[in-house]
Amino acid sequence: MTQAIASTDAPRGNLLIVAAGGVLSGILTPLTVPLIDKIGGGPGDLRIALVAIPFAVIVFILVRRFNPPWAALAAAVVTMMAFVCAVNAAIWIDGQANGADKMMRNILAGLAGGFVGSGVMALGIALLPAGPREAVVWVPVLLTGTLAGALLALDNALGLDLSSVLYPVWQAGIAVRLAMALRRGRLS
Repeated sequence: MTQAIASTDAPRGNLLIVAAGGVLSGILTPLTVPLIDKIGGGPGDLRIALVAIPFAVIVFILVRRFNPPWAALAAAVVTMMAFVCAVNAAIWIDGQANGADKMMRNILAGLAGGFVGSGVMALGIALLPAGPREAVVWVPVLLTGTLAGALLALDNALGLDLSSVLYPVWQAGIAVRLAMALRRGRLS
C-alpha cells in the first residue's frame, strides 16, 4: 500500500490513491482533537502539532519515495510545524478582523492559514535532497492550500468542526498537489 501511495509511475491511478489517503487523513484529523485534548499539560503548539499527525504520515510516505528516511521524517515534522503556523496565522487574522462579520473573518482566517501552512510546508520540503527547488513547482500547492483554507469557513459556519466535510477535500488536494510537485521536481 505504501508503495502504491508513493509511486508516481502511473500518474492517474496513483494520484487517486494519494487523494484517497488525503481524504482519510482529512477525516481522521478533526477526530484526533478530542483525543489530544485529553493530554494534560504540554504547550498548546505541541498539541496542535499532534493533530497534524494523520496528514504528516501521508507526507512522510510521499516524500520517502525520492528521499532517504531522515528526509521523509523531516518533511513530516515540517508538515506538523506548518499546521501550527497555519492555525496561529488564522487565529491572528481572525483577531485583526475583529469588527467584521463572522463569516468574513472565517474566510480571511482560512485564506491566511491555508497560505501560511502550505507555504511553510512547501518551503521545508523544497529544501530536502530531492525536493523541487523551482518556485513555480510549488505554486499549485500554495494556491490549493490557500483557496481550500477559505472553504473551511463554510464548515465552520455549518458547525461541522468534528465532522468536517471540506477538510478531507483540502487534505486530498494538498496531498495530490504535493505528489505532483515531487514528480515534477524529479523530472526536471
